[in-house]
Amino acid sequence: MTLLPTVKELLDEATRPAAPELVVRDGERVRCLACGHRCVIPEGRAGICKVRTNRGGELHVPWGYVGALQCDPIEKKPFYHAFPGRDALTFGMLGCDYHCPYCQNWLTSQALRDPRAVAPPRLCEPIDLVNLALRHDAPVLVSSYNEPLITSDWAVDVFRVAREHGLVCGYVSNGNATPEVLRYIRPLVDLYKVDLKGFDDRHYRQLGGVLKNVLDSIERIKAMGFWLEVATLVVPGFNDGDAELRAIARFLAGVSPEIPWHVTAFHPDYKMDESAGYEHGTPAATLLRAYDIGKEAGLWFVYPGNLPGRVGDREHTYCPRCGAVAVERLGFSVLRNTMSAGRCSSCGKAIPGAWGA
Repeated sequence: MTLLPTVKELLDEATRPAAPELVVRDGERVRCLACGHRCVIPEGRAGICKVRTNRGGELHVPWGYVGALQCDPIEKKPFYHAFPGRDALTFGMLGCDYHCPYCQNWLTSQALRDPRAVAPPRLCEPIDLVNLALRHDAPVLVSSYNEPLITSDWAVDVFRVAREHGLVCGYVSNGNATPEVLRYIRPLVDLYKVDLKGFDDRHYRQLGGVLKNVLDSIERIKAMGFWLEVATLVVPGFNDGDAELRAIARFLAGVSPEIPWHVTAFHPDYKMDESAGYEHGTPAATLLRAYDIGKEAGLWFVYPGNLPGRVGDREHTYCPRCGAVAVERLGFSVLRNTMSAGRCSSCGKAIPGAWGA
């Protein structure tokens, strides 16, 4: 009788040595530079992410598979200021450097921590993903579903081929980056969405992160010229207070008022589901309150999300100069795009974004 390999056994085979830019060797130990944890990993052990391992003094990292793959509207990422109305082919691997109890992608992100998370990997080559994007007429290829920073070596190899075929590449990430990993991906990544999960370091540490790392990364990502959008999943009782939302909005406006801020609705999931007492998601009134807070702080673009049709006209993009509607939306659907070459059709102002053709 032949036993099928476990997910861990499959992942142990689907690896390659880490990119030299993302590792520092120290005798038999290695220091990983892929995320803000900067794990020092002894021989035979893995980092906090569970997928970057030390084998014989060499850091081995995921390569050559996907744990999730989907072609859907780019607005779902969410990117609202990039290729409106077009699709993005989104791929992910397995593992994460956080352990958020409300994770909506927990089947992939927690696959090596939680035995309930089952997302069998599918082996592939970079050209396979690129060909799939081209076949679906998707101009953008995005790394998401798990934390892309910890699988940057694979993403860069995929994106290198994608660029050769004229595709634009993006990250959907928790933002727990290092300067080294951002320099490593920058030549191939143009779009970067950061999930800013709150403004309370105590809460951040409960999720497995450090708030300052993310705030530093947001400033660095903007300064390095990525097109940056930021999303905050507004979770009742966790980060939905006025003071915390105001702190997020003021921070983002201080970095740049042109950063789109997506305030999105939580729905019960993973460990924060109905069985744990979370029977209701985020009400529309909370997102509208967050919208007002963001606009009062000086942000030009604030988007309530995940409740299509329940937040009035606030899903649209408006010209920050004259107030004309530039992009009209309902949920992930673009109903009307009035811009010409990224400019307001009414007053001609350039509206910040990576709009594409």
